[in-house]
Amino acid sequence: MMQAKTGVVLLAAGKGTRMKSRRPKVLHEAGGRSLLQHALAAATGAGFQAADVIVVIGNESEPVREQAEAAGARCAVQPQQAGSGDAVRAARELAQAYPRLIVLYSDMPLLSSATVRRLAELLDQGAAAALATAEPAVPRPYGRIVREPGSGRVLAIVEDKVATPEQQAIRELNAGFYGFQTSRLWPALAAIGTDNPHGEYYLTDVIGELARAGAEIATYRLPDADEILGINNREELAQVDARLRRREAQRLMAAGVTIYAPETVRVDADVEVGEDSVLEAGVELRGRCRIGAACHIGTGAILTDMEIGDGVEVLPYCVLQAARAETGAHIGPFTRLREGARVGPEAHVGNFVELKKARLGAGSKAMHLAYLGDAEIGAGCNIGAGTITCNYDGRAKHKTRIGEDCFIGSNSTLVAPLEIGEHAYIGAGSVITEKVSPEALALGRSRQVEKPGWRRRREVSRAQQG
Repeated sequence: MMQAKTGVVLLAAGKGTRMKSRRPKVLHEAGGRSLLQHALAAATGAGFQAADVIVVIGNESEPVREQAEAAGARCAVQPQQAGSGDAVRAARELAQAYPRLIVLYSDMPLLSSATVRRLAELLDQGAAAALATAEPAVPRPYGRIVREPGSGRVLAIVEDKVATPEQQAIRELNAGFYGFQTSRLWPALAAIGTDNPHGEYYLTDVIGELARAGAEIATYRLPDADEILGINNREELAQVDARLRRREAQRLMAAGVTIYAPETVRVDADVEVGEDSVLEAGVELRGRCRIGAACHIGTGAILTDMEIGDGVEVLPYCVLQAARAETGAHIGPFTRLREGARVGPEAHVGNFVELKKARLGAGSKAMHLAYLGDAEIGAGCNIGAGTITCNYDGRAKHKTRIGEDCFIGSNSTLVAPLEIGEHAYIGAGSVITEKVSPEALALGRSRQVEKPGWRRRREVSRAQQG
């Protein structure tokens, strides 16, 4: 019912001049998501479909449009930034199909889905308008909620800059999250003017118009006053980012994850970690990481969009991205896994080993100083120190295939395309360019030549020449 009758308008046209940035403010990130993505997540988490979200953007906000439409939302353009009321007007054509609208700012990333859901419920119960309010411990320069003495009915929202001393003493603040019956919203928007310090159309003035018309205005007091924190500059961005990181760390610890020095750990909003896993100090889990149960992630490891099975050990200072490590794998220290890498069950990848689009089979080991790119390596193999798969010929990438139970000697150079059969051995220091048969020993190195007494003869020759 709510999804079919109610749309969501996200205000994202502000220039954000105090950010001192060429990037639109709503595309700056906190907690691993852009500010716009946080607003979209709050709406969809409350039960709305992305197609029912209208993002109001400015004239020169194509990057904002791209991100909004990539998430499934639609965009409306506000040609001139003439205030929040004017921004809602800009969405009217797309919003005509909805008898109810939720209106949210896109620069308030602590907004919860529960708040959005509650505003929609108040509209379902018949209120002409609904707004969230808060009483933070530390006052902020936000609009004050003016109520009628005795009845407590909302009369107006008075902006901080025009509030009287008595009004500034009011502790109940406007959070900036609204719900409206559109049959009441559009006439009220048409009635408001620009008699304010900025000469703009304030959405808050709609509340006064509705109150004077006797409309029911419902309020929802935020249980967490931090939801009202908006982003206007880099310092506020850092403060909110820290709050989001702390919230995510608390979420994981409540789910059974041990985190040492949680104030040093970065956990993005889309991260999941299984119970009895351990995160040491300085760990960063970025993007969409999925980490299983009973894993141990060492100090300073940075994981981005990783899939980690149960019981995996990641030693300190690994950089792992868009790859997969299966149950019981051991990785690190100082390992790099790049896009498409896959470490099989109980496989070991050691220090200064890099995998890119390479699959290391179950129980196989590559312990030291190796580059394995575009390779398929079977189970039970040993990849010696210094091994390289030469996967690029200057124009195209080629694949190396190594069968099960192979031994690749140290400092081997495997020139792709190449196939090495099962149970084969490659002698240390070999350059292998041709197919190796199963169970064969392949050597591809120059014959050693020794010249006895060579140094003495050289020294005598130099003395004679001198």
